[in-house]
Amino acid sequence: MRLDKLLGQAGFGSRGQVKKLIRSRQVLIDGEVAKNDGLNVDPSLQTITISGEQLSYFAEVYYILNKPSGVVSAVSDANHRTVIDLIDQVDRKTDLYPVGRLDRDTEGLVLITNNGPLGFRLLHPRHHVKKTYYVEVNDRLEADALDFFENGIAFLDGTVCKPAKLEIINSSPEISSAYVTISEGKFHQIKKMFLAYGVKVTYLKRISFGPFKLGNLPVGEYRELTEEEKDEMKKYFTKNENF
Repeated sequence: MRLDKLLGQAGFGSRGQVKKLIRSRQVLIDGEVAKNDGLNVDPSLQTITISGEQLSYFAEVYYILNKPSGVVSAVSDANHRTVIDLIDQVDRKTDLYPVGRLDRDTEGLVLITNNGPLGFRLLHPRHHVKKTYYVEVNDRLEADALDFFENGIAFLDGTVCKPAKLEIINSSPEISSAYVTISEGKFHQIKKMFLAYGVKVTYLKRISFGPFKLGNLPVGEYRELTEEEKDEMKKYFTKNENF
């Protein structure tokens, strides 16, 4: 949330009064003077003080959800359950949305927040947030698949993927499994990459998004970030910000 909007909602006066408060150097963010009233801030991740007193206004929330197959990564859908539908009413804050998307038949980690600017940062190509998936395919993955993915895959429509890291877990003619890590999120990218190699994805699950891990969270369940994960989120939140 913008700093001036946050302070306004927290009762520090009109927009003009808030701007004057910030420009008088009375607002600190993590101990540093805030020099821009349009900064994107979050008091649940940052320590914000006004004239020496810490702000206790908490607006943003962050959840890790283990999305089941059949659920769509959307705020609303006329025909299917959404990831927001899986959040209990007591935790369903205003403007919750999933950061990025998973196909309806793909399981795994989805970050859910009501902090729009932060979601944009996590998805922006310049931040190169890596995402790791567990994959099962219907045929053998040979050793040459490692270089095939590492060299960047070109689709028939001319789309070229950035290099991806493939780690083969098991390989057999009936079913092979692997971990694949990418730093982008093109439409059906994982499935198309394996099709380009000559095999079909039969199961797909995202197990990490940047530093955030799914762990043993049950399918369909969600949890708030741990304190350590909030510290990691804060790194993305403040990246390239100048106070």
